Amino acid sequence: MSITLHHVAQARSFRVLWALCELGVDFTVEQHSFFDGSLQGEAFRAKSPAARVPALDLHGRTYFESGAILELLAETFDGGLGRAVGSEHRGAYLEWLHFGETMGQHLANLTQHHIILFEPSMRSPTVMRLEAKRLAKCIGAVVGAVGDQAYLLPDGFSMADIAVGYALWIAQRFVDLAEIDGAAAYLDRLTARPAFQAALTRDGAAQIYTQDFYPPPPKEAPNA
Repeated sequence: MSITLHHVAQARSFRVLWALCELGVDFTVEQHSFFDGSLQGEAFRAKSPAARVPALDLHGRTYFESGAILELLAETFDGGLGRAVGSEHRGAYLEWLHFGETMGQHLANLTQHHIILFEPSMRSPTVMRLEAKRLAKCIGAVVGAVGDQAYLLPDGFSMADIAVGYALWIAQRFVDLAEIDGAAAYLDRLTARPAFQAALTRDGAAQIYTQDFYPPPPKEAPNA
């Protein structure tokens, strides 16, 4: 059984990298870059039609949607990271698993404005402030669901924590987690997991986020 993860450091493919480490399966990581044009080639587009990571070679087929990959891995390997159809927490599991995509949309906008659109004239300060506030609201919803639990579900860690946890790990570069009660503590529990640390060692050199924090631009003072 051969498993290869096509990955860019810090990108959404980290979710799959982390999941594979949690499952304890053998796999190979093939590193790529967003900045050398290699993802746009025909060979990679045959694996991922949108020319994005992740792409996961698994059981002779390639999968390219990270949320679906998390579900598939949970169902393929016996690691207790999914919740079966009919189980008590199946609904909450699916809801938070896919909430990671909601957070991802705000992160994508913030990444575009702070990093990809490198000329200040290309950026919208209003969008940057608005997306940071929306992301903060999402984080508040997550920690509200965690409450006094260790993780999102009362019966323990799951792929939902990986989906949301990755978003939270990146979100700390745009939102001050100290301003949201419980956010830093939840992230600390996630990043302390041995599998998360193992994933970090295989992540590769930072390509996207080279600053610890990207503050929203201040509002301009109204004209007197």
